[in-house]
Amino acid sequence: MTIQKGDFIRVSYTGKNDDRVYDTTDEEVAKANEIYNEKGKYGGDVIIVGAGHTVAGLDEDLIGKDVGYSGSVTIPPEKAFGIRNPELIETVPITKFEQRPQVGMPVQVDGRQGIVIRAIGRMAQVDFNRFLAGQTVTYDYDIKEKIEDNEGKVKGLLGLYIGKEFSVEIKDSTATVEIPPEITFNQRWLMSKRQIANELIENTDIKEVVYLERYKKP
Repeated sequence: MTIQKGDFIRVSYTGKNDDRVYDTTDEEVAKANEIYNEKGKYGGDVIIVGAGHTVAGLDEDLIGKDVGYSGSVTIPPEKAFGIRNPELIETVPITKFEQRPQVGMPVQVDGRQGIVIRAIGRMAQVDFNRFLAGQTVTYDYDIKEKIEDNEGKVKGLLGLYIGKEFSVEIKDSTATVEIPPEITFNQRWLMSKRQIANELIENTDIKEVVYLERYKKP
């Protein structure tokens, strides 16, 4: 079963830079490399091939492979996390920080995320480049399955974006997703719900996505 652009697949992977693991869908690998997140989702991600759900180099390498494929791909910066831009390394007064900056410290300055790369006196140099920009990375990956049914596609995409399980009903060409009250103001949900609906409508035969909030009298 050859993978094509637009297919929904479940893929497990481990991303490395100079043998340092920075991302993985394997819980044991995450723990062994001290990047485990107890709130994270492990066991593999459901993605739409070609939709930009992973770095471009890996996305492209998936096409033409078969379900069950296991392999590795080395990806140059321009198809991973981008080219490093020296203009994004800026000198910032330490008064901009809540605590005294230290080399390697993640910081936020005027709404931008960066890493302190040098701190001298009253000034600090902050690198605002994207994480791993300018770096060649390697992904070891396994294509676990191709998702064929619409319910699986909806649940998979919700899991990718939100990291939670949802109740889903498919009737005719409408997908109804029941939204638990506690997630109503979740920032990931608020930022992603329109994108999820658009991607489902564009990549499946689903024509309408309904988000249902249900409140009951105690």
